[in-house]
Amino acid sequence: MQTPLGEALMTSQTQRSMNNKSTENNVDRFYTPDPVAFSEAYINYLKSVLMNIDTKEIGAFINTLLDARSRGAMIYFIGNGGSAATASHFANDLAIGTNDYEQPFRVISLTDNVPVITALGNDFGYDEIFVRQLRVCGKKGDVLVGISASGNSANLINAFNYANSAGIKTVALTAFDGGEMKSIANEGIHVPTEAKEYGPAEDAHMILDHLVSSYLMRFIKNV
Repeated sequence: MQTPLGEALMTSQTQRSMNNKSTENNVDRFYTPDPVAFSEAYINYLKSVLMNIDTKEIGAFINTLLDARSRGAMIYFIGNGGSAATASHFANDLAIGTNDYEQPFRVISLTDNVPVITALGNDFGYDEIFVRQLRVCGKKGDVLVGISASGNSANLINAFNYANSAGIKTVALTAFDGGEMKSIANEGIHVPTEAKEYGPAEDAHMILDHLVSSYLMRFIKNV
């Protein structure tokens, strides 16, 4: 029997509403047309995300960076999109911002050389843009830091798998559920957010950059 048009429309609207609710995250839930109220809710939510980060993971990451510095090992940062910008910022703050030239942090972001990235992407595919740079530059004992909200980008996973096989220590800065990158990394810092909360996730990763760099700048100055 054919469903009446009105009933079909109501069923369709209900289904769409249910689907929309199923894909909502916290930012969707506290959204309001009032920009002041939204700003307050966003800041309060970001506070809660930051308070749920395990500071022991931050401490372990700082020790990994200090160990690499003491050995003169290279530290490589990788990421996509907003996380690529964070990778560049992190590399800048560690290599230059710590103001140490006698025993510096030797840091490079593999997101920064546009000719190399476009050549590798064109010739071998986007999934290869980091692993092929790492195969040329990386050595046993180096450190690879991947920044990703989802932790599931193929180009990051490829780089991590190679690094793990080559004796390069892997560190994952993740969010959402951490994805595959979190599970295969030697260590990491997880930012606990719901799926697709890119804003709070990337905000927290940028705060981690400034937190870690601020500590290291002062640590080196006072040693």
